Amino acid sequence: MPEDVPTPVDFWFDPLCPWAWITSRWILEVQEQRPIDVRWHVMSLAVLNEDKDIPEDYRRMLADAWGPVRVCVAAEQKYGSEVLGRLYTEMGTRRHHERQKFGRAFFEESLTAAGLDPALADAADSTGYDEALRASHKDGIDRVGQEVGTPVIEVEGHAFFGPVVTPIPRGEAAVKLFDGVLAVASTPGFFELKRTRTADPSFD
Repeated sequence: MPEDVPTPVDFWFDPLCPWAWITSRWILEVQEQRPIDVRWHVMSLAVLNEDKDIPEDYRRMLADAWGPVRVCVAAEQKYGSEVLGRLYTEMGTRRHHERQKFGRAFFEESLTAAGLDPALADAADSTGYDEALRASHKDGIDRVGQEVGTPVIEVEGHAFFGPVVTPIPRGEAAVKLFDGVLAVASTPGFFELKRTRTADPSFD
């Protein structure tokens, strides 16, 4: 790819996940310093876990996960995928920084702040968007396999889950992590690098 053409970075997110939110702010930090073009896609933790044996409290939490991803899909269908980044930013800021709960007011405010039709909040309670949601989710998951979460990222044919990190890497640290992640993700036969989380998500 010519040096003056940004490298596409495909990013699958679920607005529910605080870890994906941190990773999304990291990739935007990288985009300010490297010629990459982040392209946003919707995935769903509710879809990912619907047939899995998970704790009941987590399953109850996932009941609230359908609304935001349906609204994102509705916005994408009406305006195109280019609006997903700013809608995700509005949702994520309210959810993770301001601790707002998902609901009609949440969706209307997020849509309005993103310059989109607040009536798309109707989509939160509509199963009419689920086929497209599942297709977008499947597109991301098919690149990495089932034993992952959100986010899923693909760069030049190399897809991976994560990175799961806190707090948000900034400046040179953000770029250093990006280079390191790509180095391992592009290594033939490399599958996993993991350790136990010892900190809660921090959005600083």
